[in-house]
Amino acid sequence: MNMLDRFASVARPAPPTHDTVHWRRLWPRLLRHRGFCIGLVLGLALLGLAAIGPFIAPYEPNWPDYAAALRAPEPAHWLGTDATGRDVLARILDGAHRSIGAAVFVLATIFAIGLVVGAVAGMAGGVVDTVLMRLVDVMMTLPGLVLAFAILGILGPGFFNLLLALVVADWAYYARLARSLTLSARTRPDVIAARMAGIGWGRILLGHILPGVALQLAVVATLGIGGMISAISGFSFLGLGVQPPYAEWGAMLAESRFYFPIAPWLLLVPAGSIFIAVLSANLIGNGLRDVLEAKGRT
Repeated sequence: MNMLDRFASVARPAPPTHDTVHWRRLWPRLLRHRGFCIGLVLGLALLGLAAIGPFIAPYEPNWPDYAAALRAPEPAHWLGTDATGRDVLARILDGAHRSIGAAVFVLATIFAIGLVVGAVAGMAGGVVDTVLMRLVDVMMTLPGLVLAFAILGILGPGFFNLLLALVVADWAYYARLARSLTLSARTRPDVIAARMAGIGWGRILLGHILPGVALQLAVVATLGIGGMISAISGFSFLGLGVQPPYAEWGAMLAESRFYFPIAPWLLLVPAGSIFIAVLSANLIGNGLRDVLEAKGRT
């Protein structure tokens, strides 16, 4: 079990069971899936807030105003203020691009590393495959949560260090999966026909194998966004991620837990944001899984 499974209690998504995934054929089915559509709308709204939030925030998110400390939601502060008078709405918008954007960045980095390592191992074979896969085996035998904590213990708390720790702790699974998909793709009829036609392995890799492998790996990465958001928020809650005064939803939860009896909005707003983000990612992932499983049976 990898780090995200242990920390976020989110099961590792299973890879698609079919050989190729065609988005043009999948989109009509996905758009008929109610859960996927709801998740997509929520996800696009959150991504929009993460992208433009810092530019439309009503107040400076990190600037304290002690005269306005712990104000309840009101017209001047729609979501209230925290213990130092900072506007909660401004901090939620500012923290969105760290919580959501960081999860997308980590998964994109893991995807790129896993795709390159797995494709090279699957295509090269021999000593290259053996060396790379033994490295992957070593990484997968290490408890991911312990490895992430160890990296943070060496490098120290910090947002960049947290992202690095998450990448190191989780890239090996994607490399193993990419190698498996590459080996499976090498036996497809179109690849065999290309080889019989005298096309080199380089062109076959770029034109026949890599696009399909990358697409299937991207589907798996999409299914892991909810767990990654939970992991980033959880580490930040423990003080190992974003450092004060910068906003991040998990860090905001940690700051607000002492004021829940007198200012419950401080806890409910970031908790609700994390819930909506994870719900959106899970709805999208479940929709992808349902449609892909239905396609695999047809």
